[in-house]
Amino acid sequence: MQKVRKAVIPVAGFGTRFLPATKAMPKEMLPIIDKPVIQYVVEEAVASGITDIILVTNISKRAVEDHFDDNKTLEDWLKATGKKSQLEEIRAIGRMANFIYLRQKGPYGNATPVLNAKSLIGDEPFAVLFGDEIIMGKTPRLKQMIQTFEKYRDPVLCAIEVDKEATRRYGIIDPAAEVETSVFQLKGMVEKPGPDKAPSRLASIGAYVLTPDIFDAIEKTKKGHGGELVLLDAIFNLMKHRPVYAKRISGEYYDTGSKIGWLRANLEIALQRPDMAKETRALVKKLSKR
Repeated sequence: MQKVRKAVIPVAGFGTRFLPATKAMPKEMLPIIDKPVIQYVVEEAVASGITDIILVTNISKRAVEDHFDDNKTLEDWLKATGKKSQLEEIRAIGRMANFIYLRQKGPYGNATPVLNAKSLIGDEPFAVLFGDEIIMGKTPRLKQMIQTFEKYRDPVLCAIEVDKEATRRYGIIDPAAEVETSVFQLKGMVEKPGPDKAPSRLASIGAYVLTPDIFDAIEKTKKGHGGELVLLDAIFNLMKHRPVYAKRISGEYYDTGSKIGWLRANLEIALQRPDMAKETRALVKKLSKR
């Protein structure tokens, strides 16, 4: 049984929802308190057993690559000034995993970076995570998904429970059956159907455990609206030949690619930190009175 040990993380998007901040800085490097979003994503992957991180980048994403590299000048300064704990923290970032950087080439769409990684994946199952979504919980999201994959050996999507209004903003899963608690075999998915037409309250978000036959499915998938090559379209083509499952994840979801989602993540994670909780709570209380 092959283990899931590689993760593809596409980080080649323009981050237009955060312009002008992302004009010169990758959206994945936006901080949640004192750590960039992309580091939370990588830490989740590593905590789930991933050893190889494949970051699919573009010409404007050097800051992402530099973040996971050594910085000898900074390390020497931290050492010289006696900042031992910060030195250890900085050194650990680049040693979390084996980092591989790949420039994105091909049509626009989130299936392209996955296809770009084909030669690096080979015949292994692998994970896909996006650089602007995180879930905080007792058990890492990806670990929950890998556990499901190891049982069924078929592709697994990530699903979260949403309210009626959120069915207007997400692709909603159409389950054929709940094969066990929180695991669903899929019949299909409806894009942003709204509460009246939603087949469930399970929204698909950006995390997948995939099998290598996804590459053939992507190559046979037609471009969608706006000329995009969409990963979910390829997964649905794959469903014609094998089962696909969704795992309902336990944990708190943050869409840090949106302004409100990013702000919420900063506030809620600050409230969870012993070094910031008291002052953050007082600040929120003060602001709420305005």
